[in-house]
Amino acid sequence: MGQTWRYRGKRFAIALCALACALAILVPTTAFGLTTNKATARPNEDGGSSVIGGLPTRLTWEGTVGTGEKVTSVTLMLPEGGSFDGSTTKVTVLEGLSRAKLDGEVKVEGTSLIVAFSEPATEGLLLRLEVENMHFPPDGGDVAIKGSYVNQSGEQELEESKPIKTIANTPLQALLASLDANPVVEAWNSSPFLGMFFKPQLLVTAFATLIPGWLLCLAIVCIAYPFAIILGLIFALMKISRRRLIRAIAIVYVNVLRGTPLFLQIYIMFFGLPMMNINIDNNVLGVIVIAINASAYLAEIFRAGIESIPPGQYEAASSLGMSHMMTMVNIILPQTIRRVIPTVTSDFITSYKDTSLLSSVGVMELMMFAKNLTSVSGNMTPYVAAAIFYLIVTLPLIKGVTIIEKRMARSERGGGPRPKVKAKSADAAAGGQDEMGTEPSLIEALSAPFRPASTDIAGMGGVADVQ
Repeated sequence: MGQTWRYRGKRFAIALCALACALAILVPTTAFGLTTNKATARPNEDGGSSVIGGLPTRLTWEGTVGTGEKVTSVTLMLPEGGSFDGSTTKVTVLEGLSRAKLDGEVKVEGTSLIVAFSEPATEGLLLRLEVENMHFPPDGGDVAIKGSYVNQSGEQELEESKPIKTIANTPLQALLASLDANPVVEAWNSSPFLGMFFKPQLLVTAFATLIPGWLLCLAIVCIAYPFAIILGLIFALMKISRRRLIRAIAIVYVNVLRGTPLFLQIYIMFFGLPMMNINIDNNVLGVIVIAINASAYLAEIFRAGIESIPPGQYEAASSLGMSHMMTMVNIILPQTIRRVIPTVTSDFITSYKDTSLLSSVGVMELMMFAKNLTSVSGNMTPYVAAAIFYLIVTLPLIKGVTIIEKRMARSERGGGPRPKVKAKSADAAAGGQDEMGTEPSLIEALSAPFRPASTDIAGMGGVADVQ
């Protein structure tokens, strides 16, 4: 029995030895006389935290000399497209926390940086190379620092560093690089005010960064406003209804929404609904809030427009046998729409600007993008860029409202386009009778303020002076 156990023990020991030999063959280990501790790069994105290829940055490499090693030189190598040309290198050798008296001579050869030490770097020394104004490959990607070193045994392969994540050098980054090198821009930025509010480099970056937020602003207000118009028209008709209950509902709706800040309404919707286990996407909820708030103001605009129509038109329509609904749809509302177009456009501008309040609840619209970029850059220029994006929409609309108001005023004074008059026929001229002009269509009536006034006296229905 004892012999059996001894036999089994020998077999087990042989198996362990065989397994150890197999692991040694299959998993080779590489011993580096110079161990790479780290390789990092300073972010060179203006207003960001990324490392951009093709632009100047600083590379910091650190390595530790192994046991029994004597390193006389270190060579760092970049992938194709990178360059050490024009760079400056600071060589630091540390022994513990103290700086060792060891100098290094630096030589640059394209993608290679060679540092030769005045004396061999011995065991345990920390070698630090800080390379200013070097360039990573412009195509970007994960860049690992490779190279070699020379010790007492000759040239050895250097341990590869962990990859440094870089991004591609886009045309935008090339433009920023040209601005950085421009002496006029440098003088501009030297002014505390101009550099803080109108920094050209950050202005360019902000324009590119804020576009998604700007498009979201436009999407929210353009989707919300048609619903706001429908709701506003409904509540305007309810407010002029003959039934007291319907009028009361409309009055409460309009007064509550107009009497409370939009900021408060946003907070109630965004934080109150989740407490009731009603979860809606932030962008959709933003559309709902803007539509409901704008509908209250539009209800008053439409109500005032409807009540501005002379009562005689109701009486005339009634005398022709038209019902109240027919009168409202065919006669009152077309005139109301014409009259309220400038005010509705002004309210649209207000709603577009009010989308900025959604940034307080995490909607990634224009102001949220500007706020994030400002917090990263520590500069107010992104807010100025956001203001420009708002003005791109509001200024043309304001100008359009002014033109519409002028043409409507001219039309009210009789200076606008009028229905065309048919030319006299030969028989009518002989008999001294004129044919009456045709009545304008609904589209012509609504579009009258947008058409230029005609200078043709006959086309305007006027009478020419006869000499």
